[in-house]
Formats: sequence, structure tokens, C-alpha cells
Amino acid sequence: MVETVWVGVDVGRHTHHAAAVDDAGVVLWSRRVPNDQAAIEAIVDRVSGIESVVWAIDMTAPESALLRGVLFSRGQHVRYVPGRVVHSMTGAFAGEGKTDARDAVVIAQTARLRGDLSAITAPDDVAIELDLLTGHRNDFVAERTRGINRLRGLLTRIFPALERCFDYSTLTGLAFLTRFATPSAIAAVSDDEIYDHLCGHGVRRPTIPKMINKARAAAASQTIALPGEATTALLVRQAAASLMALTRQIAELDKQITEVFRRHRHARILESVPGIGTRSGAELVAITGGDLTSFGSSAKLAAYAGLAPVPHDSGNRRGTLRRPQRYHRGLRKVFYMAALNSSQRDGPSREFYQRKRREKRSHVHALIALARRLVDVVWALIRDTREWAAEPAYSASGRSASAAA
Repeated sequence: MVETVWVGVDVGRHTHHAAAVDDAGVVLWSRRVPNDQAAIEAIVDRVSGIESVVWAIDMTAPESALLRGVLFSRGQHVRYVPGRVVHSMTGAFAGEGKTDARDAVVIAQTARLRGDLSAITAPDDVAIELDLLTGHRNDFVAERTRGINRLRGLLTRIFPALERCFDYSTLTGLAFLTRFATPSAIAAVSDDEIYDHLCGHGVRRPTIPKMINKARAAAASQTIALPGEATTALLVRQAAASLMALTRQIAELDKQITEVFRRHRHARILESVPGIGTRSGAELVAITGGDLTSFGSSAKLAAYAGLAPVPHDSGNRRGTLRRPQRYHRGLRKVFYMAALNSSQRDGPSREFYQRKRREKRSHVHALIALARRLVDVVWALIRDTREWAAEPAYSASGRSASAAA
């Protein structure tokens, strides 16, 4: 009787492909599975009589959400086989064809041969909400960056002096452009009209006189109208209005992210770590699924973040280290930015950074070392909190991130 079965699933948007192999690597069955609850439950029932079943998938994107939901609801063990690993493992098996069926078999065989694959667990509700909100915010920020670049390009075509005047990543500069985008538009109105327009868009009153003086100087420096000025000015005004609305949407999302993040059980701990704020803490929770201890150790968490160098020896070359090629870019960014922020404020993190600089480390290498240190700090605080929760007689009062650092 077969004791263990590995089921590999090549995830697709509309249809998955599942294949099962036994202990010897023999393919037991292979079939297409529609991305539908009843169809997924049918293949789970197909292996329900097996003593031990391990599922492996190659994607944790939204396309696999229903599949993962059904597997978790049925108490199945699920492992993650990254697409890069599937691609490299394909060459270990006979044949050169590329089909969903072959990929499913490779995924199953990889899960059978490798015991170090990460287990996928069901994230908590707060982590799912934060994943959605932070992803939505990142899309908005990228869209705003593209919009600002387009706006500056349009403004440079007709009024380069004004393009240099203000910071258009803020509402203040955008508010000015919603009405005034050409030298003639500025020259045709009085200072009071500009003042009233900016006040109506919420610009702080003390900053308005300085803005008016800059705009007047820019208008005086250009007396000619360039070709296409009217149409370009219209596009500039429309773009500025759109960017203002987008900026306000991002601000509303930030409030929502803060509210959801502070409902998480680790929120207070993460905010106590130097350099980690509400938004970076929310991204950390979203990326890790809400439970950092599921990684098993701080070293594994650091490896997942790309902060643990790997050896790169060859021949007579020894002791060479390089950055790993497979890691989570978003998680690395969270800890790197936390290191950058904390290194600029007095405290243990800044002292650690300065010590690395005195050891002749470059600025980037010192920040990476500090980021790795912060992984240990976060891990220790969360691990200790879990231990204290399991031992009510032991009080957690008085512990702080600076003490752990």
C-alpha cells in the first residue's frame, strides 16, 4: 500500500494541472483541474485514503487562492516550490517538452526529493487585509510617480522655469498647476487671485507669498509662447487635478492601513523596533502572512529577506560571499529601509552602524549588516512574546526593542 503521496499542482488562472507521485517517484495519475471548488475537492477526495499526502504548488498569487483555501479547509499540508526551482529541476528529468502536465510532475518530484521547501500556512485575516491594502497602495504610488514624471515632461515643453519652481510630489505644487501653467496665465491675474486659489486648495497660508514670488519670477523669465502651449497647458492642469485626487486616495489608504495594522497582535512589537513604522510594519505582516515564527529561526527569515550571504567558492577561491539570487525583494526593502531610518537616529542601531563604518565597511554594507541585526531583534521580541503568553506567571513588562538591540 502506498504510504506517502506527493501531489504537484501547476497553478493556472482558469485551470490547474495536478499530478501525484509515490515514494519511488512513479506517477500515479495526472489530470487537469478547473479552478472551481467542486473540482478541487474532487482531487482532494481522490487521495483522502492515503496515509500521508503532501501538496506542492508553484504559485502563491491570487490564481491559487481558491486552491489554497480548499486545501487548508481540508487540513492538507502544502509546500511552496518557486517557479525558478521548477525551471531548474526540469532538466533533471528526461525530455525537453514544456507542458502543464510535465510541470505538475516536476513540482511533485521536487517536493518528494527536497525536504527544505517552505510550508505554506493559512494567513490570518488581518494579514490578508494588509496584503490587499499595501498592494493597492503600491500600485497607486507607482501610478503617481509615473504621473508626476509625465507632468514634469509636459511642463518642461512649455514652461521649464515653472517646472523647476515647486515640488510636484506634494499637494502644494499640484494645487498651483490646476489653474496656472503658462507665463501668460500667471501674468493675467493678481496676487490676491493666486492667493485665494491656493487657499481654496488647502495650501498653508504662510507658504503662499513665497510661492507667488517664485511664480512671478518664473513668468518674468519667459516672454514667448511655445508651439502647442494651449493644449499642453490643458493637459498639465488635468494631470495636476488627477494627481491631487490620487494623493488624497493614498492618504486615505494610509489611514486604513494604520487602523488595520494596529489590530494585529504583533503591531505594538513591530512599531517598537527602531526604524519600523506603521506602513513598513504592515508590509512585514502582509509578506510573512502574519506569523514570523513560521520561518523556524531568525536565520531563515533573514535568508528569505536576502540578508544572509551565501558562499561563492570555486577552485582556489575560498571565503567568497555573495548576495543570494532567490529572496523576497519586498521583505528585503522593509528591513533595509528600517536600517536606513534607524541609523539616522541616536540609539543602539546608530551605534551599530557607526561601528561597522569604523570597520571600513561601505555605507551599503553597513546598512545591510544593520538590517540583518534588526531581523534578529524582531525575531527575538516576537518569540519572547509567544513564550510569555504561554507562561502567564512571567511578565513581559519592561522589555523594549532597544534592550534587545
